Amino acid sequence: MLDGIVRDSMTKQGSKTLRRDGYLIANIYGKGLENISAAFKKNDFIKYLRNKETIAFDVNVSGTTLKVVVQEYQLEPISSDLLHVDLMVAQPGVRTSYKVPVTVEGTPKGLKNKGLFIFHKKRVPVKCTVENLPKSFHLQVADLDTGNSVLVRDLTMPEGVECFLDPRVPLVGVIKAK
Repeated sequence: MLDGIVRDSMTKQGSKTLRRDGYLIANIYGKGLENISAAFKKNDFIKYLRNKETIAFDVNVSGTTLKVVVQEYQLEPISSDLLHVDLMVAQPGVRTSYKVPVTVEGTPKGLKNKGLFIFHKKRVPVKCTVENLPKSFHLQVADLDTGNSVLVRDLTMPEGVECFLDPRVPLVGVIKAK
């Protein structure tokens, strides 16, 4: 579980001081809940996110345990350093939007025919409850030849999960190399 602190000061100077001390500024919000301004140790946050198993994960902020999902993050433009993260509370029984990652397995046969493998969408936006939330959409790409793609309509959606992307949008594909 990831531990954080509640931010006392909402001023620009307070945020600068926390960032200088190695903290990542975060906002935690949810439907019908009061917003929480929090801060997490930046290195601990990044390590925890890289090793997490599911999209929703637990955080502990001043003794309160919440199941959250990363909704958005902000990077520093020059160094690509993580500055800010928005965490949405994943409430049971509440339908909301999530971004589910796309994972692939296999080597496309189009790579032997001088093709390039392209990820068009690394995440698929879906609307569902946290109970129905899939861990990822796993695709077999071994049969993809040059010029072939896997589209949104080729995904099998679990019960209670809706995707609002156009069914013709490609997820992954193999294109001809020039």
